[in-house]
Amino acid sequence: MCAVCMVIASACNKSEVITITVEDHYRAATDLSSHVWSAVKEYTPAPGQFINETKTGGFTGEESTPADAVKYAEGRLKENKFVSLGGFGGYIVVGFDHSVDNTTGYDLAIRGNAFDGSSEPGIVWVARDENGDGLANDVWYELAGSDTMAETTIRAYSVTYYRPEADGQPVKWIDSEGTEGEIDYLAAYHKQPSYYPTWITTDTYTLTGTRLEARNYDKSGTGTMWIQPSYGWGYADNFSAEDYVEDDKTLNLFDIANAIDAEGKTAVLDYIDFVKVQTACNAKSGWLGEQSTEVFDFLDYGLMLKRNE
Repeated sequence: MCAVCMVIASACNKSEVITITVEDHYRAATDLSSHVWSAVKEYTPAPGQFINETKTGGFTGEESTPADAVKYAEGRLKENKFVSLGGFGGYIVVGFDHSVDNTTGYDLAIRGNAFDGSSEPGIVWVARDENGDGLANDVWYELAGSDTMAETTIRAYSVTYYRPEADGQPVKWIDSEGTEGEIDYLAAYHKQPSYYPTWITTDTYTLTGTRLEARNYDKSGTGTMWIQPSYGWGYADNFSAEDYVEDDKTLNLFDIANAIDAEGKTAVLDYIDFVKVQTACNAKSGWLGEQSTEVFDFLDYGLMLKRNE
């Protein structure tokens, strides 16, 4: 089968020709297609207070493989419960039962748990299934947001996390800027042995993505009231005043037209197949712990609107 099939259609003026390209791996939505995500493709969080936690976090304590982690994340999302991405760089990847079209206006909606004074922004990435294997192993494109071009934003920023030597210890890290720090162990709130994902068998792992400058601060001055301000637009789990669903402010909206490539140039994508959300800040807020993006749901917003017309 050819990689690209071409269809020629005449315009109103017969001297004009419109060329439409239809790619083999595009999966058109049908009447049976759902506007809700269909599968978790990967779940690789950074260490964090909800990782491995069997109570609020909902882990079984027996997750020992990446497949176990995916099963956990799928179960949580299906139950409309949050999936935490942990500290900087932690991510989740989902797919739909069809290709999501780049329509006019917003195309995607992602539910978080942000509220006024508590935003933990996640960068959103999109990809097409270019090789048609159903796996999210293709080129990723970042959806630009309000802070993409800010001088304080760092692209291709990396953090390497180190497995603690014993239970009950913080997780140490070092970033690509040479800064060292820790994901605090919060024994008063989350007592699982380790915040380092149990299914990651190596003693270190590195996560890379775009880092936004943290805006959190201690309003009380005594460590009792931490504020995590919102960002303008373009981020998941962000209490935005610009890109939310009017009657449900936990849903942030995204436009595929904002996709950019690794060099920051506009990427023209007619559709996408996979969505990734990744914790964007490397920061912690005292007793609240590390800033960690949380997600609940992923929607093909364009399809949803079309069906509600």
